[in-house]
Amino acid sequence: MTSSPRPSTAADEVAALTSDLIRIDTTNTGDPATLAGERAAAEYVAEKLAEVGFEPQYVESGPGRGNVVVRLAGADPGRGALLVHGHLDVVPADPAEWSVHPFSGEIRDGYVWGRGAIDMKHMVAMTLAVARQFKREGTVPPRDIVLAFLADEEAGGFHGARWLVQHRPELFDGVTEAVSEVGGFSLTLGDGVRAYLVETAQKGIMWLRLKVRGTAGHGSMVHSDNAVAKLAAAVARLDAHRFPIVLTAATREFLEGVAELTGVPFDPDDPEAAVARLGSVARLIGATLRDTANVTMFNGGYKTNVVPSLAEATVDGRMLPGREAAFEKTLAEVLGPDIELDWDLLPPVETTFDGRLVDAMTAAISAEDPGARLLPYMLSAGTDAKSFQLLGIRNFGFAPLRLPPELDFTSLFHGVDERVPVEGLEFGTRVLSRFLLGS
Repeated sequence: MTSSPRPSTAADEVAALTSDLIRIDTTNTGDPATLAGERAAAEYVAEKLAEVGFEPQYVESGPGRGNVVVRLAGADPGRGALLVHGHLDVVPADPAEWSVHPFSGEIRDGYVWGRGAIDMKHMVAMTLAVARQFKREGTVPPRDIVLAFLADEEAGGFHGARWLVQHRPELFDGVTEAVSEVGGFSLTLGDGVRAYLVETAQKGIMWLRLKVRGTAGHGSMVHSDNAVAKLAAAVARLDAHRFPIVLTAATREFLEGVAELTGVPFDPDDPEAAVARLGSVARLIGATLRDTANVTMFNGGYKTNVVPSLAEATVDGRMLPGREAAFEKTLAEVLGPDIELDWDLLPPVETTFDGRLVDAMTAAISAEDPGARLLPYMLSAGTDAKSFQLLGIRNFGFAPLRLPPELDFTSLFHGVDERVPVEGLEFGTRVLSRFLLGS
């Protein structure tokens, strides 16, 4: 007599789903001429959802810019719905720099390798795996759950989350809270003590375009109004400027929690010392102590012997919540009156670390990793939460992963040899399932 195979669970298929998604090249260069588009990945997600009985909506914001949204009805339609969202696009990757091809989705040495493994096809796969299991088993969550698989996050979400918020807001009717990427991952703090970081805040983003005008002329002449020289001096001043340290509520609560777990006192007058003790995660937390403005592109001139009349640069500016006006004022002062400024602003995101949803996160993590502690933190980068907050939605970063202590997790975001541990994926699907059923 042969026994029937046990039903497939979310943990059983999550690694394969992650691998499949990585193999679909969804590179987003930000340039319509060179981006790959998200259509193939969106169609894959929609097919996997339809396969178990969902009726997903496929929505294109433009040619090839695919988004998928589906709603799983909950037991209490009177409660606010929960949004779980993830983006399908990834940043570019150069195969020559990688140990494996970045779009191979290779599974070896206990990891799934490839561009998007961490940012953020692992969460897309976990969400997809849990949703499929719920549908197969007829599981009804306590509240409506809206699942959104989105385009264009890596270029600001203007063809993904922002477009849907502006053009299809009815897809998110009743949603009061949301979870997505860059949170829920473990940080080992010595002697096996693990904290799981939950993102409760994000710095704002100001992508600036700088222009300076001068007098054009022959390169052999004496010039006192050189556009390239004036712009170079301005960006050098900006690069040398250090914004003041501002200890926000999220960062203070995180550093106080680390001090409690490690027994090393935290001095609020010297937060940089506390951050320096955090190891590889210091680069993530350290960037939330102050505003930043980094020059990322510089363009001026077109011929060796011609002094141009125009020079341009771009700056990636990030400001702490509540610092938008002060940030703008400082930029103008540091750059000087000769610089013309234009920018796109994606506002900061901030919520408190409390409430029923946080209780559900804590219970789900504790069930799978007893003794672990959840700590809030601020993300120095941005996610699609910046768009969903426009609908009045409360946002958290919670994409659960238990990570090996030796893994330099933060270096994998947009890095070479991006990879995610298979055991971490399996852990994450179990936590995500518990969380959705307890939320």
